[in-house]
Amino acid sequence: MLLASTRRLRAEVLIVLGLSLGQSAVYSVVQLLDKMTQGPLAHATSTLNRSQSTREYFDLTYQLLDIAFALVPVVLVFYFLSLHRQTAESPSGFTRLGFNFARPGRDALQGLGLAALIGIPSLGLYAAGRALGITTAIIPSGLDSYWWTVPVLVLSAVRHAVVEEVIVVGYLLDRFGKFGWSTPLAIVLSALLRGSYHLYQGFGPFIGNAVMGLVFGWIYTKTKRVMPLVVAHALLDIVAFVGFSVFGKAIGLG
Repeated sequence: MLLASTRRLRAEVLIVLGLSLGQSAVYSVVQLLDKMTQGPLAHATSTLNRSQSTREYFDLTYQLLDIAFALVPVVLVFYFLSLHRQTAESPSGFTRLGFNFARPGRDALQGLGLAALIGIPSLGLYAAGRALGITTAIIPSGLDSYWWTVPVLVLSAVRHAVVEEVIVVGYLLDRFGKFGWSTPLAIVLSALLRGSYHLYQGFGPFIGNAVMGLVFGWIYTKTKRVMPLVVAHALLDIVAFVGFSVFGKAIGLG
């Protein structure tokens, strides 16, 4: 019975990853190989938040649809978690992963501190990666300047934060634990997955995101809350996406 339950959970994890970040990791590896076979990584470019139409309102529609559908695997995660509740009084999936507003002030402060802890070294790692030729030039936003550009970039940042922290940290560490895997192994595997779906940006972002995954995974095992991680991730992406969109051309980027 236990073996059958473990098999179901493994199938569940494969389904979730196949619809979300596992799929992204596979594409990322292929994109990295594509770029490496065209020339040095230092000459390649990785554009985030690409424009999907030259027509303003169709572009807006595509952006919002992408954001909405990207969150479907998160809904699936909480659905799966709800299926395995022992009783009606058992904690919901939101409570189990700490994805709620039970302590907004503390979560916000911890998220801000984490963003500073991760964000500042990341700039140095990006510069080092570019100097070593192992990181592509990263353009955080390829959107044209419309009235909706900044709000969409903020929504995109929140989307990435929710999808990655809920699935890669909260959900996977929960499931890996049920597989009987040790906490250190679970954290390392989660971190490697995080790094792998950033490989299209080069080896520097792979290393940086893997380290970020180790830190976030360790913190989650201590707090049992993904919300501070979501806040930190969202802040990092908002600064990158919106900052580039608003100030990039003014300081000679893009």
